[in-house]
Amino acid sequence: MESALEAELRRRIIAWVMDRAEANGGFLHRDELLDFHIDGRKLPVIDYSRGIRNPAVFGSTLSIVSTPHGPYDDAESDDGLLHYAYREGDPWSGDNRKLRNALDTGMPLILFRKEVKNIYTPVAPVYVVDDEPENRAFLIALDESFTFVPDPAHLTTPQKQYALRLAKQRLHQPIFRTRVLLAYDTRCAVCELKHGSLLDAAHILPDSHERGIPAVPNGLALCKIHHAAYDQNFLGITPDCRVEIALDLLEEVDGPMLKHGLQEMHGRDIRLPRRRADRPDRDALAERFHTFEQRAAAAP
Repeated sequence: MESALEAELRRRIIAWVMDRAEANGGFLHRDELLDFHIDGRKLPVIDYSRGIRNPAVFGSTLSIVSTPHGPYDDAESDDGLLHYAYREGDPWSGDNRKLRNALDTGMPLILFRKEVKNIYTPVAPVYVVDDEPENRAFLIALDESFTFVPDPAHLTTPQKQYALRLAKQRLHQPIFRTRVLLAYDTRCAVCELKHGSLLDAAHILPDSHERGIPAVPNGLALCKIHHAAYDQNFLGITPDCRVEIALDLLEEVDGPMLKHGLQEMHGRDIRLPRRRADRPDRDALAERFHTFEQRAAAAP
């Protein structure tokens, strides 16, 4: 396939993947990736059985799948890059050849993180920026700027810091969102809104807190209005998982959104994940609720 045509197809596929993922809540299901069609023909975005997709008509790899605890030693490192292990077989042919071709051509790929069976969180576009035969691995960067770095295997301190910030924004946070929304069955814990594109994974303890890790027990699936209200302490959640609305907001008279969207949530129990291990950490809720109470006490 001519490189210009392949590049345009990639652009359209990546756009579809990211738009579809956002509509779902940040992730895609295996079936919809396998059943993807473009220009009237079927073109699966992932492979049926392997962690790499190399369409016959493409000169370079289209997508790769990173599975925690999978059969390969794919790993994030302290440089903010993904070290993607060579696939089985001859390192200079087959799957490895098409990955190496992506390095030579600069073609963008889709990285899928498979945290849960049949559920894929996409990160795109990503780029192959280096080949390390001695480690039998390719280096995958989350931003095109790293294709211009002379030696990606030996980043400077500022480059590493930038790469790590990107990993947090483009990899860790989307994965956190997927895990949290799946735990809550893609519903707002407060109002039970089910539209994935309108849901966020809210941190109970923020990123800046020493215990503000991106783990499901430190997360809540909230619609955008309840997430904003929670972040601004207009809405609090007690350690017993009950919603409280700030007194000044309860006394305010405005329109139907305030009345039905916030005031009527006061006193409700939040919807909890079915798995006990996914439920909110009680100590984290207590610490965060104390912040809500401090705002209430300071309100005029």
